[in-house]
Amino acid sequence: MNGSAAPGSTQDAAKDAAPEFRRVTTAVVTGSSADVPFHVDVKAGTHPLTADEPVRRGGSDSGPEPFALLLASLGSCTAITLRMYAERKEWPLETVRVRLGYETDGRNGRIARRVALAGALDEDQRARLLDICERTPVTLALRAGVAIETTEDRA
Repeated sequence: MNGSAAPGSTQDAAKDAAPEFRRVTTAVVTGSSADVPFHVDVKAGTHPLTADEPVRRGGSDSGPEPFALLLASLGSCTAITLRMYAERKEWPLETVRVRLGYETDGRNGRIARRVALAGALDEDQRARLLDICERTPVTLALRAGVAIETTEDRA
C-alpha cells in the first residue's frame, strides 16, 4: 500500500470537508430613516463610530462615507503591520503615514496606496517594509475577494 487513504475513508472525508471558519472581529451597523437619511451608527467591536454619505450624495456628512472606512481599514492594517514588523526586527521606524485613495473608471476600481516611512532606515529595510505592505491581512483579503454570506436576522 502506498500510504494514501482509501476512497470513502474518514481521512478522505476530512480532506473534502469545508474549512472551519472562526470569527475574527465583529461590527454592527444601525441606520434609520428618522432624522438623517443616510447616517448610520457603527459599533466595531466595542468602539462606536459614525458613517454617512457626503452632502453631494444626499447625506449630511456626519461621518466618513463607506469607502473612506474601507480605506481607513486598509491604511490602519498597513501602518500597524509595518510597525509590528519593524519592532520585531528592532528597526528604527519612527512613524508610518499611509495615504489612500479609491479610484474608478466607472466600471473598475482600484486603491492607490502611498506609504511614507520616517526613521533612520537603510534602503534594504525600506524595500522590505514596502514588500510587507503587499502581505498585510486586509490587503490579502481585499485582493483575494472575501465571500459575503447574507441572511436575514429577524427581531
